Amino acid sequence: MSVNTRTDREGARAAPTGLSRSFAIQCRIIGALFLREVLTRYGRHNIGFFWLFVEPMIFTALVTALWTAIGANHGSSIPIVAFGLTGYSTALLWRNMPNRTLGAIEPNLSLMYHRNVKVIDIYMSRILLEVGGVTASFVILAFAFTAFEWMQPPEDILKVMFAWLMLCWFGVALGLAIGAVGERYTFIGKLWGPMSYILFPLSGAAFIVDALPPGGRDYILLLPMVHGVELLREGYFGSAVRSHYDLGYMAACCLALTLFGMAGTRIVGRDITP
Repeated sequence: MSVNTRTDREGARAAPTGLSRSFAIQCRIIGALFLREVLTRYGRHNIGFFWLFVEPMIFTALVTALWTAIGANHGSSIPIVAFGLTGYSTALLWRNMPNRTLGAIEPNLSLMYHRNVKVIDIYMSRILLEVGGVTASFVILAFAFTAFEWMQPPEDILKVMFAWLMLCWFGVALGLAIGAVGERYTFIGKLWGPMSYILFPLSGAAFIVDALPPGGRDYILLLPMVHGVELLREGYFGSAVRSHYDLGYMAACCLALTLFGMAGTRIVGRDITP
């Protein structure tokens, strides 16, 4: 009896709780899908996995170089290199995620035969790939530009990190929402392309809010990502810029988008037949 009791106790200690076991399975699934997505998208040839962050690095560096060459006016005293990096990196962060979730189910439909693979797993693996790539490119370019003395280190690194996390949250929520709606209504995929091009210059990537007339500020601050960009630039440049943002408003928009995206993803998952 004592042997059986000891065995039962050891088994109880070894067996994880239902929630922790489900979380561990979810992490393994997303991790496997992440690696599969990397190999599918970038392959093993040339520089392979390194394209994950080299691609956004090239885009950001080219845009920054173009702005520097033409001497573009962005409405502030911030060096153009620093302005381009903080603007276009943030725009890539939220803009690319919906592009990856739109139409993500069809090429991965065979994976849905597995009971544990859900629609949200496919979406999150693609979204995390974008987050990792853009974040790595932002950090590498920031270090490189600082080393070459083209820009100064951030004045408040914690504020920069928090702003980046808020923009990541917005991108994830937007990716889930657009992906779920686009799966049910195919015309959304056609509309998102033009919409993203319109939102790109309005997102704060190419201007600072303080340079706008007061009436224009009220309208542009209706876009949640503008608040994140303003916070990031305040963390980077401190007193050199006068920032306008409302983190409560941005968090409320992100939360609403997240709930909408997760509900839509759940509905899409019920309707899919592998």
